[in-house]
Formats: sequence, structure tokens, C-alpha cells
Amino acid sequence: MRNHKTRTVAHRRKREGKTDYRRRLKILLSGKPRLVIRKSLKEITAQLITYVDKGDKVLTTVRSGSLKKYGWLYNYRNLSSAYLLGMLIAKKAKELKINEAILDIGLHKSVPGSRIYAVLKGAVDNGLKIPHSKDVLPVEERITGKHIEEYAKKLSPEDLQKRFGDCMKKGADPLKISSTFNDIKNKISGAA
Repeated sequence: MRNHKTRTVAHRRKREGKTDYRRRLKILLSGKPRLVIRKSLKEITAQLITYVDKGDKVLTTVRSGSLKKYGWLYNYRNLSSAYLLGMLIAKKAKELKINEAILDIGLHKSVPGSRIYAVLKGAVDNGLKIPHSKDVLPVEERITGKHIEEYAKKLSPEDLQKRFGDCMKKGADPLKISSTFNDIKNKISGAA
């Protein structure tokens, strides 16, 4: 005779805290491709993924490190690079004839004005239709990097070298990040 209740073991990814199956099911029921955004220690990744019977199918992937070929020599994890990454994934979506998607942030916390929403804003601004609230998007001044320029102007040359030494070694000027941002934005959108 048993003295305990039967215990059901949850899915491995749920036990490990890697997947929220309730949220995933809601997203999959939309039937639209998912714009999946993930952050790592060095860069941000955006993917367009659809669900098929055998599992998820990745249609395209773009990493923020690919901005280097457009001339981006700054950090690959800031708001500016996240926005440009969103523009790139929307450009790839247009090439694949995908006009709309749904945002999938996974287990990341939903923080208004964060890098995840900067990717979303870049994708929406470049023509990808994604349902969202305007309240979560970052402000334009932070996306263009003007706050970084203002901070860099306040620093002495020694402090500037300490804070921005990595990007200065690559040949980037922290005092010109917004103009570089606008140039790359124009290249991606096809205006230049």
C-alpha cells in the first residue's frame, strides 16, 4: 500500500527555469512568426522563428556583432546597437516576405525602455508590424546615443580614455556616436 501521493515530474526545461510553457502557448496560438530577442554577455541576438510540427524553425538570425560591417565600432550591447539590430532583422524579414511578427522576450523581465524594446522599436520603425504599447519603447535621445555624447563631453581626456578606451582603440569617437548612428541607420534603411 502506498503512503504518498503520485508525483508528476514537470518538463525538464520548466524545472530548469528555461521555458514558461503557458506564455509560449499563448504566443504560438497567434500563428505569426516570433521575433525572439536574447541577450548574452557580449551581444544581442534577434531571430525570426516559426513553429512547425517537428519543432521551431529558425527563419533568420542577426547578431549585433554584424553591425561591424556597417561601420559600428561601439559597444554591441547598448540601446543604439539594439535599435540598429532591430532595423536589420526587419530588413531580413522583408527579404523573406514577412510583414508581421509577435515579440517573444522569453524569461527576460519586461523593463520599459530596455534594450529588448529598443530592438522592437528598430524593427517596427523599419516596417515590421509587431503589436506593442508605445509606453515600453525607449526615448529617441537614448536610442541615438546623445546621452553618451553628453557624458563623454564632461570627461577629462584621461577619464575619456579610461571609460571609452576599447572603442577608441577601434577608431570610434564617443563624441560622434549619434552621427555614426544616423549614418548606419540610413545605410540599413536604404536611404544611403
